[in-house]
Amino acid sequence: MKIGVPMEPKGETRVAIVPGSMKKLVKSGFEVIVEHNAGVAANYHDSDYEEAGAKIADRKTVMECEIIISIRMVDVDELSKDQVIACVADPFRHPEKVNDCINSGITLLSMDMIPRRLSRAQSMDVNSSQDNLAGYKAVLLGASHVPRGIPMMTTSAGTVRPAKVVIMGSGVAGLQAIATAKRLGAIVYASDVRKSAAEQIESVGGRFIEVDGMDDFEDESGYAKPLTPEFIQKVNDTVCEVASEADIIVTTARIFGRPAPITVPKSAIDNFKSGAVVVDMNADVGGNCEMTKQGEVFTTDNGVIIVGTSNLPGTLANTASMLYSNNLTTFITSLVDKENGFQISEEDDILVGAPEGNDFHVPGMGGVLICKDGEIHPKQTRLGGVL
Repeated sequence: MKIGVPMEPKGETRVAIVPGSMKKLVKSGFEVIVEHNAGVAANYHDSDYEEAGAKIADRKTVMECEIIISIRMVDVDELSKDQVIACVADPFRHPEKVNDCINSGITLLSMDMIPRRLSRAQSMDVNSSQDNLAGYKAVLLGASHVPRGIPMMTTSAGTVRPAKVVIMGSGVAGLQAIATAKRLGAIVYASDVRKSAAEQIESVGGRFIEVDGMDDFEDESGYAKPLTPEFIQKVNDTVCEVASEADIIVTTARIFGRPAPITVPKSAIDNFKSGAVVVDMNADVGGNCEMTKQGEVFTTDNGVIIVGTSNLPGTLANTASMLYSNNLTTFITSLVDKENGFQISEEDDILVGAPEGNDFHVPGMGGVLICKDGEIHPKQTRLGGVL
């Protein structure tokens, strides 16, 4: 069976499969066809792919393969009935693309829907692998824009006190951001709506910002629940008060399938000190900072620098591509049966979600299988509600 790896659209520097994955894919029986120059932006060249066992071809040839592996969703008009595409489709924000796949009889596997709590899913979890890099890069961006040093320095000219960093949210991205800021020598404070996150924050060197009335606001799938407006205000007030003296503030709050919640209102920015840097990790989905401009870095009237860089993993394209490729290679090869070859099985919890009664079952949510044979998968009732 042939796997096609197309070039990503303009603005996406990553590539879905890297040469290092060829050995495992070929051993599993796949023939991999990569679009000419698909990996150049991530420093993977056609010659690297050919040496590893892949074939290089034009886009038309690539898009005729039985399985397409990409990062962004491709144009469905390039696909044909019964093809399979595995990508990050973001189906709740792009239901029209799901409908296009349903109407065209295309099987859509959306990797951002991975049941991340299943232990077997961890090696396939593209959300975690890319968020990890994003958290790391967010702190580096903050450090590059802040007009002062980060660690404490004792010199003959005087002592430089360590910078103060506030990380808003402590999921995968947040924990990596905390650890990175700590490694740079900063004093790090961090918040989360999940009270259980305090121990994780402290384990990587952060100081937990507790809000009165905080509970464990986490849903069955491991994502943060939507909060009441009253509690959001309370969190904003408490955390932004701590952040008012910070040098770098990194916002990470992301709610699955919904616009990013505002955690830094304009009123808070007005009280931040001049020279402070706000790195908004969710500029692509509305932003956590009320003043964020997607894809821009600008300075407010009171001297606060707001970084709205989109696609943070893409700024580390080589490493991000390698991790994504590892995730997808593990996933695709797991669907190969020795006797029957590549199979989309209704018994696979990664594909369809955990069965009812299982500790990992999430009502209304299936796995990565979104649609097949012209129909949305019956377990995707939450998604069905927005189609």
